[in-house]
Amino acid sequence: MAGFFHPLWLTGLLLVPVLVLWHRRAVRQRRRAALAFSRVAAIREAAEGTRTSRRPLVLLACPLLALSLIFIGLAGPHVPLDQAEEGVSVVLVMDVSGSMQATDYAPTRLDAAKSAAKALLEGLREGDYAGVVTFESGARSAAYLSPDRDRVIRDLYAIAPRTGSTALGDGLLLGIDMADAIPGRRKVVVLLSDGVANAGSVSPDEAAAVALERGIPVHTVGIGSDGPVITGYDAFGTPEYAELDETTLQRIAAETGGDYYRSVNATTLRTIYEGIAGEIPREPQETDIGYVFYLCAVGVIIAEFSLRYGRGRILP
Repeated sequence: MAGFFHPLWLTGLLLVPVLVLWHRRAVRQRRRAALAFSRVAAIREAAEGTRTSRRPLVLLACPLLALSLIFIGLAGPHVPLDQAEEGVSVVLVMDVSGSMQATDYAPTRLDAAKSAAKALLEGLREGDYAGVVTFESGARSAAYLSPDRDRVIRDLYAIAPRTGSTALGDGLLLGIDMADAIPGRRKVVVLLSDGVANAGSVSPDEAAAVALERGIPVHTVGIGSDGPVITGYDAFGTPEYAELDETTLQRIAAETGGDYYRSVNATTLRTIYEGIAGEIPREPQETDIGYVFYLCAVGVIIAEFSLRYGRGRILP
């Protein structure tokens, strides 16, 4: 929306009527002085004023207009330009718990998630910031929010697999805090998990409530094959299976204004991430156009000099 970055400068426009009144008072005083000095001179001045009544007004209007344009420029006028879009802060929150070592996604779920996340990062635009948060029994920052996409991708590929539980709420809350680190930007969190939240100090619903309060949409991605997948064996040799809690992921997305996606293999996972990169909503960037008013002020001043001192000049 068009507006002003520094509207307080607009109070300077109050000087314009003050200067106009000052000018009118000075003219009246000069005419009274001329009348006292010579009635003939006063009559001549009045006659000349009648013939050129508009000329002094033009010369008065020029500096007043230039002054007004300068104050408007100082107020920082801005307009949204569609061709210049605001940057977005995107944070990827990734599950790295033990179940992400399952091999139903070649070579593992975690490796497939890294490859898909790289595709999303490469699909971001200039001016976007990206960061990565990982979680298992706890949450940590794997790549701090940065416009350096190559560094974020290097940090992404440096993520090592873990063997802990799934602190989904802790990971989501840390991702929200990271996305909110730079104010005044649109923010998006992409949460990927293949399990059930069973650890951490913050529940997924509590983290989602924070995202809703801060106006940060959370897109959730559930990763897992259609059939049961063995992720390991317990101490008694009983197989352990990966369990995807789609209900929780769907609820997080619905409550925060995001979308839920279900991935069943590495191909669909990559397609999902590429699609998210292209669907991130963006706002036209508010572009400062104060320079336009400064240029106009310069033009008005030049025009006044031309009228005063140029060919066909107007004498005050």
